[in-house]
Amino acid sequence: MFQSVLVVCTGNICRSPMAEGLLAARLAERGRSVRLASAGIGALVGHPADATATELLALRGIDLRAHRAQQLTSRLLAEFELVLVMEEEQQRAIEMRYPTARGRVHRIGKIGKFDVLDPYRRGRPAFERSLALIDRGIEEMGRLLWGQSHVGAAPGRSSDQVKIGSM
Repeated sequence: MFQSVLVVCTGNICRSPMAEGLLAARLAERGRSVRLASAGIGALVGHPADATATELLALRGIDLRAHRAQQLTSRLLAEFELVLVMEEEQQRAIEMRYPTARGRVHRIGKIGKFDVLDPYRRGRPAFERSLALIDRGIEEMGRLLWGQSHVGAAPGRSSDQVKIGSM
């Protein structure tokens, strides 16, 4: 079982914070202790999570208000056993720039063979589609990585608040 997971997207304000938050909540519900963080290939360093991402996750009991975007670096990559990306192109880019990461970088939609498109500045429906795909990817990866048929509870059913960015 992996003890540390880094989630990566482009700016680290939309998809990767949503994925980090959702994965943290799911793992906590299962009593799993896994170190989680997120970063961006071209991060908007220091920026909070997008307001729509924050709102959608708040509906699930996940608090992204403390999140601040950080840049992906070789040092950060070295700290994590597993790196989940949103797009196949992001996987290629990371593996080309950081060859030592090969074998640890996987697309969140690898099993279902899908990319999670960037919803940035595309409105709430785009965020909802991205979140649904992230949810699906976490479900599929959870079965593979942690041997679980369901990594967590249904959306909106979390009884505890999960805060991202303060961990």
